[in-house]
Amino acid sequence: MAMPHSDILLELTGVDFGYGERFVLSNLNMQFKRHRVIAVMGGSGCGKTTVLRLIGGLVRAQHGQVRFEGTDIGVLETADLYAIRRKMGMLFQFGALFTDLSIFDNVAFALREHTGLPETLIHDLVLMKLNAVGLRGARHLMPSEISGGMARRVALARAIALDPELLLFDEPFAGLDPISLGMIANLIRTLNDALGTTSILVSHDVQESFAIADYVYFLANGGVHAEGAPEALHASDDATVRQFLDAAPDGPFAFHYAAAPLAVDFGLTETACG
Repeated sequence: MAMPHSDILLELTGVDFGYGERFVLSNLNMQFKRHRVIAVMGGSGCGKTTVLRLIGGLVRAQHGQVRFEGTDIGVLETADLYAIRRKMGMLFQFGALFTDLSIFDNVAFALREHTGLPETLIHDLVLMKLNAVGLRGARHLMPSEISGGMARRVALARAIALDPELLLFDEPFAGLDPISLGMIANLIRTLNDALGTTSILVSHDVQESFAIADYVYFLANGGVHAEGAPEALHASDDATVRQFLDAAPDGPFAFHYAAAPLAVDFGLTETACG
């Protein structure tokens, strides 16, 4: 008898994670439904990229579970982890293309590495992926010969090369001009719908992320501080959410990282300071 199909592709339950004695995430709970674009947002250092690292098995939670299609990623051996990763595509911040490979070979890399497909079929698949991002004509160029926005589109074509079930985006809009930014945002939404995949978008860009996301998780203080549809967060009167969305300099997000009093760090006594 076939198991019932779950609407939840990925789930983080009770996740604790820290680097050494510094905790980053505490009792984090998140669910990612299939075929949606989910934005993960929050201030710098709140753990957004760490969430992606946990999903990819690059780091493992000290407590809790990260389950992909019901499988706990944190307990997998190397071979099983690699098999799970083949179902995921990743667009790294700034693209991270192989600089000594052509545009064509960058996109073909995963197909050659993880499949036994003949080169003629790989050729056609690569051209299809590049055509989807509007760069079929640039296949013979090198990464040094294209713009930053084009490089991000090549990275997206590479991320979808194996038709993944899950796409992970780490700051895909960083450093882009307004035209390229809008183009990448539109591609993320369009390809997510066309491929029937699920996309997790880590970004600081409120306008573009809210325009394409179905759901938003807002992280603060080690956990989910707020969540909901973009319009619900836009209407929020929570002080932490409002400071982030309004780019306000004053609010719950502190300017100074926690530190000892100045008098202690500079070896001054209270009398000397007075």
